Amino acid sequence: MASLPRRLLAEFLGSFAWVFVAIGAICAVQLRPGSETEAARLLAVAAAQAGMVAAMVTLLAPVSGAHLNPAVTIAFWVTRRMNTLEALAYWLVQFLGGYAAAAAIKTILPAGIWRPVLLGAPWLATDLLRVQGMLLEGVSTFLVVFVFLALAADASRLNPGQGLATGLAVGAAVLVAIPYTGAALNPARALGPAVAGGFWAAHGVFWVGPLAGGVLAGWLHDILFPRR
Repeated sequence: MASLPRRLLAEFLGSFAWVFVAIGAICAVQLRPGSETEAARLLAVAAAQAGMVAAMVTLLAPVSGAHLNPAVTIAFWVTRRMNTLEALAYWLVQFLGGYAAAAAIKTILPAGIWRPVLLGAPWLATDLLRVQGMLLEGVSTFLVVFVFLALAADASRLNPGQGLATGLAVGAAVLVAIPYTGAALNPARALGPAVAGGFWAAHGVFWVGPLAGGVLAGWLHDILFPRR
């Protein structure tokens, strides 16, 4: 296993990549409204995130495990795959990566591009209650984390399909959730644009739902696939 500083650097870079692409894709698809159907724009955002997550998990799994998401890290923590200090360190660099990505988009793009979409911050549809948003985020994140855990590498082997499967799970979950919650699926993905842009509406939804989904995924995974 890599040293802790190397693992933290990998987690920072992977989280940065996920959030940068998620926010950047949301900004990009609103540049020419009406030029594509709404379904095509949603598919573009989902595909962008799926591709980047697949690439980062494949690249970084041998270094840090490629969590890229506090919801994955909390699943590792509740199932005792990592200790508390390691989990907190992973969280810190994941949040820093998310913030750095949002700050980069805000710096690079004109305000007229990122401000109309709230710097890609997740949101709640007007007719959706907060508890409904938490449930949707929680179930969507649960599915992603469950797939990740089922294929996660351990100390003796690497699974070459883990990145692709995780990316596909992220893309599918984004397609389902994005019209209603913006499909955070990742507290670092929510916190980055909130801090960089000041968009805090219903922010707790995007912590409670994904973290609860990660905890449930960890517990159910170890029931179905008990470790030796």
